[in-house]
Amino acid sequence: QVQLVESGGGLVQPGGSLRLSCAASGFTFGNYWMNWVRQAPGKGLEWVSNIYSASGTYYADSVKGRFTISRDNAKNTLYLQMNSLKPEDTAVYYCNIQRDSVVYWGQGTQVTVSS
Repeated sequence: QVQLVESGGGLVQPGGSLRLSCAASGFTFGNYWMNWVRQAPGKGLEWVSNIYSASGTYYADSVKGRFTISRDNAKNTLYLQMNSLKPEDTAVYYCNIQRDSVVYWGQGTQVTVSS
């Protein structure tokens, strides 16, 4: 079965960096678009970024130029490098995929940006 496990969140000061990881299993990782989505406290889901290949990456305007998505198909792992973090980046970050009209989610990892 599809499993997605996020890690790498934590508490960081404004201007700091974090790298999130999403370990995937149960499907052919390299064949799918992978997404990062976040949910800030008291707010709805916000799409952050997605990737199919190195030449196919997309970002929300709110993170463009600060976040970088990447993937290692040999390790079945998705990454999100987050630089110049702002308090408004505070959220639970999820990776997800859509397969056969079903969206699969990980459990999320908390990112808190605060001084």
